[in-house]
Amino acid sequence: MSKLVVAYKSLNRLSRLLLSPQVANSPHGANFAEREKDILQLTRSDFNSLVALAETNHVLVRGIGVCREIAHQAKDEIRTSWADACLSAEKSRIGTALSYLSKICAAFTQHQLPVVVIKSLDHWPDLGSDLDMYTPAKPDDVIRLMEEEFGARIAPRSWGDRLACKWNFIVPGLPELVEIHIGRLGQTGEQFAIAHSLIERTRCITVGKLQFRVPSISDRLMISTLQRMYRHFYFRLCDIIDSSLLVESGSVDYEDLHAAAMKAGIWEGVATYLAIVSDYVCRYRGVALDIPSWVLTSARFSGKDVYFAKDFLRVPILPQSAMLYGSQLASVIRRRQLHSGARLSLLPWLATAALVGQKLTGSDKGIW
Repeated sequence: MSKLVVAYKSLNRLSRLLLSPQVANSPHGANFAEREKDILQLTRSDFNSLVALAETNHVLVRGIGVCREIAHQAKDEIRTSWADACLSAEKSRIGTALSYLSKICAAFTQHQLPVVVIKSLDHWPDLGSDLDMYTPAKPDDVIRLMEEEFGARIAPRSWGDRLACKWNFIVPGLPELVEIHIGRLGQTGEQFAIAHSLIERTRCITVGKLQFRVPSISDRLMISTLQRMYRHFYFRLCDIIDSSLLVESGSVDYEDLHAAAMKAGIWEGVATYLAIVSDYVCRYRGVALDIPSWVLTSARFSGKDVYFAKDFLRVPILPQSAMLYGSQLASVIRRRQLHSGARLSLLPWLATAALVGQKLTGSDKGIW
């Protein structure tokens, strides 16, 4: 069986575990018993593949947690022990990372430097593979703080990192990189509009026993859109889960989201992002998310265009993502945001250089 087939089976399993109804008598819970039977028949190799994909897609605690509950309820001691060992190691990693993140945030506050945690805490109780933050502080002040307070050193910066105004720090004792965006957001640092108001719109959340400042719901969705629709061109399963939970909680202010995304020139991207999330959820629940029709009509394409490859749900670059880029660039130019427009116009050249580098060396390291 090919790696692609194995990975896709794992994605399907995780999607059923996390998106399908959790009770057998729900309107769309016909496959409930089948799903449980499937988990109880997992071989060790199947389980390892499931863990690998769950880790890559930042749903390890949630996905394997459901596996563990199914195995425990069925008194399957073998698969329960597999899950327990996996969850114990991951929760230990997350605990260490959160401790460092809290200390770093506290140091910023102590030095009167505003800071907000972006992306990383969206997946709770899971955590991403690095720790992302944003601050409007001066780069020299941030570098000095990280070096003096935590003995950190700056990781090599790519062309994309320099354009995006972000620095990755290697902190002793912390396996994850600390990625700090300074003053700008977006692949080329073109998103000054979102960054400018990010700090004043933050909210406080409690994670375990720790408190962190995170973006508003609208800003969180826009940052996810920038990352998925305008930079990486793929979704992790956590993006689907996290965003669907926001929609279902009723916490999305669509009018605020529309106003902010229009100002940033990415409204069509946000609408398309939400349409993809809704379509994927519908695939496993039989019913779409309750998103206003006026939002979905702004989407440039749907989840039907998304495909699975290399462990992620891929967004087609041509022509779909290219149209979103063109729309964003046109919006920036109309608003006479010339500095942002100049940065954004470099994106095709950066992407081309990364593609050439990938073909010649097998890596886009140092470019993207």
